[in-house]
Parts: sequence; C-alpha cells; structure tokens
Amino acid sequence: MSEPGSVYRVLARKYRPATFAELIGQEAMVRTLANAIAAGRIAHAFILTGVRGVGKTTTARIIARALNCVGPDGKGGPTVEPCGQCEHCRAISEDRHVDVMEMDAASRTGVDDIRELTDGVRYKPVSARFKVYIIDEVHMLSKNAFNALLKTLEEPPPDVKFIFATTEVHKVPVTVLSRCQRFSLRRVPADILAQQYAKIVAAEKVEAETGAIALIARAADGSVRDGLSILDQAIALGAGKVTEAMVREMLGVADRGLVFDLLETVLKGDAAGAVKRMGDLYEGGADPALALQELLDLTYHLTRLKLAPESGDGFEGERGRALPLAQKLGMAELARAWQMLLKGLGEVQCAPSPIQAAEMVLVRLAYVADLPAPADLVKALEGASTGAQAPAGGPVPGPRVAPAPRPPLDSGATAAPRLQPREMPEPETVPAGPQSFLDVVRLFERKREPLLRSHLYGNVHLVQFELGRIELRLTEAAPRDLPNRLGQLLTEWTGRRWIVSVSGDAGEPTVREQDEARAAGLKSEAANHPLVRAVLETFPGARIEAVREKAAETGSPVAEEPEEDAVIAEDPIEGDDFL
Repeated sequence: MSEPGSVYRVLARKYRPATFAELIGQEAMVRTLANAIAAGRIAHAFILTGVRGVGKTTTARIIARALNCVGPDGKGGPTVEPCGQCEHCRAISEDRHVDVMEMDAASRTGVDDIRELTDGVRYKPVSARFKVYIIDEVHMLSKNAFNALLKTLEEPPPDVKFIFATTEVHKVPVTVLSRCQRFSLRRVPADILAQQYAKIVAAEKVEAETGAIALIARAADGSVRDGLSILDQAIALGAGKVTEAMVREMLGVADRGLVFDLLETVLKGDAAGAVKRMGDLYEGGADPALALQELLDLTYHLTRLKLAPESGDGFEGERGRALPLAQKLGMAELARAWQMLLKGLGEVQCAPSPIQAAEMVLVRLAYVADLPAPADLVKALEGASTGAQAPAGGPVPGPRVAPAPRPPLDSGATAAPRLQPREMPEPETVPAGPQSFLDVVRLFERKREPLLRSHLYGNVHLVQFELGRIELRLTEAAPRDLPNRLGQLLTEWTGRRWIVSVSGDAGEPTVREQDEARAAGLKSEAANHPLVRAVLETFPGARIEAVREKAAETGSPVAEEPEEDAVIAEDPIEGDDFL
C-alpha cells in the first residue's frame, strides 16, 4: 500500500515488465527474439499487434533496452536480459534517452511528422548502439505519411531500428507489413492472469479472496492492463480487502452459484421460476446482458466438460456441481441452449429494456427445453409409419392414416385417356432494367436508398444512357465511388451487367435542375393566366407558391392542353390558399 500523501502510481504502471522474463503469456515471441539476438539476426523493423493491454508498447521498450544495453561494466552487447543498471537501460526506462524516440501516431498522423522523423534517420546515434523509433498506434497514420515512410523503412541505416505497435493491423498497408517482422501478442489466459494478480496483491499486502482474483482475471478478457485497472478499483472499493461478492457487485456480474440455479431452472422448463430468478439477479445489481453472458459461458464449459470430463476450465471450486449437470444434459440440449442464448444476447444488447428482453429469452428457452431432439422425432415418425413402438421418452405417435386405395389395374379395362398438358400462358415480357435515367432515380427511391437517390437526383449530370450502360458527370458534392456503387446495385437488382463511367462532357442538367426549371415554367404560365393575374392584383402581397398539374380522370377524354391547378399564398393572411 502507498503511504498517505505520496504520489500514487497505478498498478499497471508500477508493475510494468522491464525484461522479457517478466512478460507473461508471450513465450513464443520471447523465444524468437532471444534466438535472433543471440544469433545476431536482428530485423530492422518490427510490428507488434494484439488487443489492448497485452504489452505491445512495453515489449517495444524492452527491445530498445535489449539492443542498447552495455551491461554494468559498460562492455556488454545486445542481450535478451537487459541489466537495468547501465545508463542506457535507466534512460530508456525513464523515457529520457536521446536515441530512443517514441511517437504517438494517434496525435501525429500527418506526413510532416513522418518527414521530421525520417530526416533524423540520416544522423548517427548520439550515445547508444542503435537509434530506435517506436511508433504507437501506427494504423492511425495517414496514407501520405505511410508513403513517406516506405523508402526509409525498406532501406534504413544499419544503426536504426523501427518498432511499430497497433491494435488494428488490418488498417496498416501491406506495403508496410511486408517490410516488417511481425509478432502477434496473444491474449493472456485467465489462469496465468490470476497467478500474476495474486503475486501483485501479495506484494501490495492486500487481502484478496481467490474467487475475487479469478473473477477479475475472467473480466480482463486477456488484457493484463484491463485486469490491473479492475484490481486497482477493487482495492480502492474494499479499502484494502477484496472479496468475491464485492467484485461481483462492482462489475455487475451474477454469482456463479445463482447462474447454475438459473440454468438448471430454465433447462427444466420452469419459465416462471427462470423469470423470478432473473428478476432476483437484476434487483441484486446484475446486468441482464452480463447474466446471459454468464449463462453462455456456463453452457460452453458444460459442453467441454461433457466432451472431456477430465477438463475443468472455468470451474474453480465448482467441479462437483458442474460435472453431474454436464452428464445429465444431452448434447442436443446444450447446443440448442447455446444457439438461443447467443441470439438472445444480441437482442438484449440492443433492446430498449434489457431486463425484459432477457426474460423473454429465458421464456423461449424454457418452452423448448423439454422438446425431443430432432433425431428422436425422426425415429418416432419412422416408428409410426411402420407401426413400430415409439422409443421410450419420445412423443406418442398419433393414429396412423391409411393411404387412399389405388384402383386395381385391370388389363381388360379401357385405359383412361391421357391428360393433355395444359397450355401455359406465355410469360410477360419484363424489361431488363430501367429504361431511362429518371427510372434509375425512381428505382433507388423504391429500393429505399435515400442517400444515393439524393446524389443521383441533385449531383449528377447525365451524358449518355443506354440499357446496361450509363455515362455521367459528377458534381463536387457527389462521392467519388458513386459510379461503382451505382453499377453494383443496378447489376444486383436487374440481373444484368451495368457499366457506369465518368465523363468530362457537360451532359444534361441534373434531375433537380430540370424539375426546378419545369416548376418555374409552370409558375410563369400560371402568372399569365387572366384569372390568376386578377387575383394577384386584388390581393396585394399574394404570390404563387406552387403549380400542380391536375391528373386526367380515368375514361375522360384527354384535353388538348392539360388544366393546371395554381396554388397562391398571400403573406399577410398566413395559411390561406387561393385557387
């Protein structure tokens, strides 16, 4: 425990590994680096990937120390076990070494930042053996920044090393990945995390229950730093004493014994009892989504226990209850429970009321719990069709329905005339796609693609239209990938290939401009009508708001000139329309 009034360092920083031996769960990477350093086959660039909190930046700093350590006597070379006593080891540990530069790509993403870095590559190290550049979250660099780094990364000076760290390696260009030696840091298993946290708790002189440490290790989900943050919070909450009940309340996780009770109640088909138990968990502070997650976790481990009874992962102190339950349940029941809980977990996470969604999931699972397995149903149906007795425990077959008797075949009887095949109507000719660009716009409106429809309506000039081929000129507001998306969707919807290309020709006005020009023409025509002109003169301040064409009635003769309905709005009298 820290002294009152002293500057407190969080556990994640206080117990950060300083050597490869202190790294946990990354044995393959440590062995590879140790062999490379011992053989002098050290790559010029490394990229470390993995989820948050598994030690990427820590590993980068350890590599920098290993490459620059000179030993306590100042005569050592690169080593997998940095001494921690020489000037280089101490300076790198304290982030003040002039030849080891760390850069956060999340805040320095531009090409100018990379140019500043590559300009310094040309100079020799000031005091160390190697100049080391550590770039954290390298996937955040811009495209131009990556391009500026490529040449230097491929052929750096012999005394320069690059170490990149990222949580999203798929965002790093392959041209960069191909120039680096890649190490994927794996998630740390929960049992190894629990052992590490137990050592830290002992070093901190804090009382902690074994169940509490195991729970924190499971909640860490393979991230050492996440688990240390939870442990820090638990120590503060318990004032130096960490109990399992306190950690469960802090995390909103249901008690494992109560989760066992809930699963047994559900799989017995007791829907009312399952809803009551879930309500008790919810009132006790358990999160509904986490409760379903615990049920999923328990179902998974029961399945593993049924397949391999000697394994006991995830059942610290509860094997005596888990093994009989796993033996009693069938594989079909466990598989069905897994599928329904997995689907229900997604519903709970997006439902307006998570507790209601969780209860409905349990109700569904309870009502299918006593259904026979599909194989038993097939056997029962086969037994019913052959008159055999249904298997024990299976559904009772219903009365067998005798098939309708077939007429006896009489060789002397006159054969019934063969039925002539009915003449099928010829299929209607269906157009192979929109017949005009306006049809394309309407098609995107029907298919509920409002964003693309808006761009086609107002940000595209049609140059040429043929069935299966469209040539467009895009405005500045249109997205650059619009032609590609337009062609893909038209091909998918119409079943024929559409080619959409971009042209430099002026083309037609946009559909919006055509509609606006047409509306302006209708307003001008309506304004010249004697009746409308008289209305405008009679009501000063009135204006023509819109002009709508009157649809011709079905069956009525078509007039030579369609009538128009002019809507006129007057400013002083709000809401009055005059026809």
